[in-house]
Amino acid sequence: MPETDVKVDMQNQDTEGYGADKIQVLKGLEAVRKRPAMYIGDVSTRGLHHLVYEVVDNSIDEAMAGWCTEIELTINENGSVTVKDNGRGIPVEEHPVEKRSALEVVMTMLHAGGKFSKETYKVSGGLHGVGVSVVNALSEWLEVEVRRDGSRYVQRYERGIPTGGVEEHKGGRGTGTQTTFMPDPDVFKQRDFSFETICHRLRELAYLNSGLKITATDKRDGEQEVFHFDGGLAAFVKYLDETRTSIQGKPIYFSLERDGIPIEVALQFNDSYMENIITYVNNINTVEGGTHLVGFKSALTRTLNSYAYKLNIFKNGKMSLSGEDCREGLTAVISIRVPEPQFEGQTKTKLGNSDVKGVVESVVNDKLSEFLEEHPQIARRIIEKSVSAARARDAARRARDIARRKTALESGNLPGKLADCSDSHRELTELFIVEGDSAGGSAKQGRDRRFQAILPLKGKILNVEKARLDKILSNDEIRTMISAIGTGIGTEEEFDLSKLRYGKIILMTDADVDGAHIRTLLLTFLFRHMRRLIEEGRIYIAQAPLFRVFKGKKERYCFDEEERDAAIKELGTQGVHMQRYKGLGEMNPGQLWATTMDPEKRTVLQVTLEDAAAADRMFTTLMGDAVEPRRAFIERNAKYVRNLDV
Repeated sequence: MPETDVKVDMQNQDTEGYGADKIQVLKGLEAVRKRPAMYIGDVSTRGLHHLVYEVVDNSIDEAMAGWCTEIELTINENGSVTVKDNGRGIPVEEHPVEKRSALEVVMTMLHAGGKFSKETYKVSGGLHGVGVSVVNALSEWLEVEVRRDGSRYVQRYERGIPTGGVEEHKGGRGTGTQTTFMPDPDVFKQRDFSFETICHRLRELAYLNSGLKITATDKRDGEQEVFHFDGGLAAFVKYLDETRTSIQGKPIYFSLERDGIPIEVALQFNDSYMENIITYVNNINTVEGGTHLVGFKSALTRTLNSYAYKLNIFKNGKMSLSGEDCREGLTAVISIRVPEPQFEGQTKTKLGNSDVKGVVESVVNDKLSEFLEEHPQIARRIIEKSVSAARARDAARRARDIARRKTALESGNLPGKLADCSDSHRELTELFIVEGDSAGGSAKQGRDRRFQAILPLKGKILNVEKARLDKILSNDEIRTMISAIGTGIGTEEEFDLSKLRYGKIILMTDADVDGAHIRTLLLTFLFRHMRRLIEEGRIYIAQAPLFRVFKGKKERYCFDEEERDAAIKELGTQGVHMQRYKGLGEMNPGQLWATTMDPEKRTVLQVTLEDAAAADRMFTTLMGDAVEPRRAFIERNAKYVRNLDV
């Protein structure tokens, strides 16, 4: 809005009713309860689990400082969570300024804690001093117990307010802190913790902190997991690559502190075509990368090129390896610890410290060069794979050029089978990627042409988990999708989010086994080559009904057998008819619109990326070459299958 418009608006305001008495001051933790999303991201299941991670992070900081060796996390039968460690225990003596127990200060005041003093914690993660007090504020109740100096100190809070002072009980053994909290139902409408989700994070933390033992227990059903990895990041890489075949044996691993920054790196090359690099700063997953990732990539490319020239592989001197070539089939984990990290980016998970780039680059260059010199056979295999990737990259460039020519139309470079929408405002539009011409025809007739575009796909697309980019780009259905979506694929140079043509991309496949397979193939492609669309929350999965139950003019659409049985009971068993949809094409346009496409009535699931490492492992398990991990996954999850189509 122009500045002059603002002035006009301000002059038209009733200033007499706006005085000092209208300024609201939120004291203590009131601000957290007033705007919880500002502190934990949201109040959905993601924010709910963030409470757990904040309490765990306090224990992890003790571990990074060298004081904690064991952490126990328990989801209790009543739905509360307990986190216990054997660290030093939060101080309980009177705070010199606040004149009350330091424990109460930490639990009830924002920005209070030992993380601001480098004498206490050299590095730390979490929310930098607001974490545990935020958890307290957003809990119906919280109890904390500190063990130190031969006593146990206990205090209880309700919605962040102490119900009494700190009680001392003599005879406490050992040291440490135990926190139990119950999320507030006034804040969180859904308070059911996922044991699997929590375990993903705990496993990650155990790998990042070699030797730390973390035990997770779910008392609701008796499940328990123990995470303890002396191998650290090297063990992490082996875990990530469990479903792939290594070309080098065991991972390359090195750990070194330079310029006051501890740097730990583990990497392994495998026979896949995918790049999988995960970076951390102070145990925080920097999903947007940053200066440490830039330094690693630069060193990797320079070191491999230098070694290739030394082997005289580039005999004519005209060829060189690009960064992409060097990273094909690479799985790497980079963990650094920075005393004063500066985060930036959309989600504040991109490291911005400029000095870190050079430090990481020099360490990786030195240590990787040293490894290649000492292991010439492995070095040659790595170089040969990178050279092979370079040749494939050249073929992919030619395939991309051919793909652009094939899909180009005079009317705007859109594929002919795409039924576009009329609205040009991206955020108001949605693209349905539909399985089959039959369902595509119904969708085209039933849609709202103003904002809904339809792209029917013929058959199953290529499994990109097993293919290089040149082969991927030769697949007609994939080229059609790329053209319709508009962003391009792959690297930052090729992928341009600003060219995205639709606000939502909705995968609409049949509700049978074949439909699930096609959906998995599509998700694999999007995760591997258009991951930003998932990270930006652009990908959705349509939920089509399995049954239609009707009696006369009354009808109910049901998404599973339980709903079907309830509908039959509701309509009365006499004279009730049931239709089972084997595919979207069995619905007429009106039915498809009413059940699956109408924004007012439909159900769509947003695809999110909570854990990149877990997602990478899952796609490799489901779509990769290794059979045993896939069999184990099926056996482990068979009990959860519903509506099996046999």
